[in-house]
Amino acid sequence: MEHDLKKIPSPSKGLLRSEELYEYILETSVYPREPEPLKELRRATANHPKALMATAPDAGQLISMLLQLLNAKKTIEVGVFTGYSLLLTALSIPDDGKVMCKPRHSLVLILVVYITAIDVNCESYEIGLPIIRKAGVEHKIDFVESEALPALDQLLKDHANEGSFDFAFVDADKVNYWNYHERLMKLVKVGGVVVYDNTLWGGSVAMSEEDAPEFRKQGRQLTIEFNKLISADTRIHVSLAPFGDGITICKRIF
Repeated sequence: MEHDLKKIPSPSKGLLRSEELYEYILETSVYPREPEPLKELRRATANHPKALMATAPDAGQLISMLLQLLNAKKTIEVGVFTGYSLLLTALSIPDDGKVMCKPRHSLVLILVVYITAIDVNCESYEIGLPIIRKAGVEHKIDFVESEALPALDQLLKDHANEGSFDFAFVDADKVNYWNYHERLMKLVKVGGVVVYDNTLWGGSVAMSEEDAPEFRKQGRQLTIEFNKLISADTRIHVSLAPFGDGITICKRIF
C-alpha cells in the first residue's frame, strides 16, 4: 500500500532535472517522516480530478518546519482544496497556546491556537474533513466558506486582527495573489511569514511566451507579474524556493 502511495502523481516532478532525483528526495527525506494522517489524506486526494492542486509533500514538509521554527499559533490559509496543507498546519502548531486572564477571583483559560481557513466552497474540503477529525485537530480550524478577499477584509474590520497572525499560506486564484498579499501584510505580524504556492507555475515562468504550453500561458503571465512585485516589496525578506511547484516565502520586516 505504501509503495502504491508513493506513486501518486506530484506537481513538482517537472521542476527538477530528473524524476529519479525527485523520487530520491521524497523517499529519503519526506515519506519516512510524513505523519500517517497526511499519508491518508494524500491517498484520499489521489483520485480527485484536480489532484495536482494538492500541496506537494516536499513543500509541505518545509512549511511544517517553518511553522515550528516560528512557534506559530495563529495562522491563515487561503485556498484549502482537500486540506493537505491545512492538516499539516494543524498537526504542526501547538496545543498549549492559551491566554490566561483573572477576572476577580476566577482563572479563565482562553484558547488562541487556531487556523482561519478560507475557501470558496467546502466540497473538496469535505474529502479531507473525516481524516482531520480522526487526527483530532478539527478544533483548531475555523473554516470560512467564502471568496477570499471579502473574508480577509472582514478580518481587517476587527482591528484586533491586525498584526496578530504568525503565518499564512496562499494557494488560490493567481489573479488575486497581490491583492491577498496587501491584506496579509496587515494581518500578519512583523516577523511573521507568508508562503505563496505555485510561483514557478510548472517551470513556465522561465519559458518564452511561444514555448509555454497554451494551458499555462495565462497563469504564467500572472505569476511573472506577482514575482516581480514581490521581489520589489521592501516590507519583506523573500526567498523563492523550488519546492513543489515553487513556493515563495516572505518574512514581514515592517
